[in-house]
Amino acid sequence: MPFESPENSRPRLGLIGFGAFGRLVARHLAPYVLIHAYDPAMPAEPGPDVVPGSLRAAADCPIVILAAPVSAIPGIVAAIGPHLRPGALVLDVGSVKAVSAAAMRDGLPAHVAIVATHPLFGPQSARAGLRGLKIALCEVRGGRTRQVAAFLRRRLGLDVILTTPEAHDRDAATVQGLTHLIAKVMVRMAPLPTRLTTRSFDLLMQAVEMVRHDAPEVFDAIERANPYAGAVRRRFVAEAVELAHDLSEAPEPAVRAA
Repeated sequence: MPFESPENSRPRLGLIGFGAFGRLVARHLAPYVLIHAYDPAMPAEPGPDVVPGSLRAAADCPIVILAAPVSAIPGIVAAIGPHLRPGALVLDVGSVKAVSAAAMRDGLPAHVAIVATHPLFGPQSARAGLRGLKIALCEVRGGRTRQVAAFLRRRLGLDVILTTPEAHDRDAATVQGLTHLIAKVMVRMAPLPTRLTTRSFDLLMQAVEMVRHDAPEVFDAIERANPYAGAVRRRFVAEAVELAHDLSEAPEPAVRAA
């Protein structure tokens, strides 16, 4: 299995990027791998299960995870390519798959396997654990996707969705694109009611809170790097404008004095 050696010892995993999501990855994979992490802003004490080191040291591991913004993937790919060992497995965790999959396929040496992944959760939604949460896996090269899926299901309890980068981006343009767009609009409308609320409004605000503190790079990737996001966004705005027009054309309700 990708994260388990035949000798039942923990294999080395290079984690490139140690932001909020990189730390989440480290916390949940530490029981299964020895983590060698690299980040230009690496904290002095990353934790007992993480060995900080150079980019080259992280890239020299048999498994390498790119926990970096989608916009940074091409640069990282170029930097780690010469240091990847034959047979290594490289994965990313970006919100957009067609862009990162193409960058890894075109930029990484042919002797490495590649799986493009998108954990459909973040530090906020994973606070109670990973079991039952979803992750999308896209085969790029090397035929190791099903092995990764088996590990994620058995060890982490994740709900694995096998798809393609293009199919992922088409769905994510609605699933994530609209969620983050609506959240941004509602944040701009603050202050909003906090006491006189309905259950549906409370649930909506919970969704807003889950994404409002995401790094700006996440929003940019979801709305700009996804090739299908623009069309979904334009349709949503057009439907909202049409609905507002319909409401403005409706007769005002009569108000009778008590």
